[in-house]
Amino acid sequence: MAGLGGKAGRSSFSVNIGKIDNLYKSSKKDKLNNATRASRVAKIDLHGCTQAEALERLNEWEGTTMDTAMKGEYPFVVPAVIVCGGGAQILSELVENWIREKKNVANAPKCSLLSQ
Repeated sequence: MAGLGGKAGRSSFSVNIGKIDNLYKSSKKDKLNNATRASRVAKIDLHGCTQAEALERLNEWEGTTMDTAMKGEYPFVVPAVIVCGGGAQILSELVENWIREKKNVANAPKCSLLSQ
């Protein structure tokens, strides 16, 4: 039964996208209610994409989300969720590498509003 029990990929990633200088700064939790906070979260779903399609969609989405962050308020950072689904970890690994390569994208802290 080779292949069983292998490492499963992550089904989603919580990230912050925006101004590089502010990605890792901690700030006081804003006073918005949970519904308002949730409406500010950018999201992309990569279910059913090939690696090439997923990479193209991520790069386009990054540009749009970065524009949204820079047109917003200080600290010019937008919380976001990248959904890559379950199953094989191919897209999960692609997303992990993509996050590492992008200077204006960072994994969100575990205590961020995305995990609430």
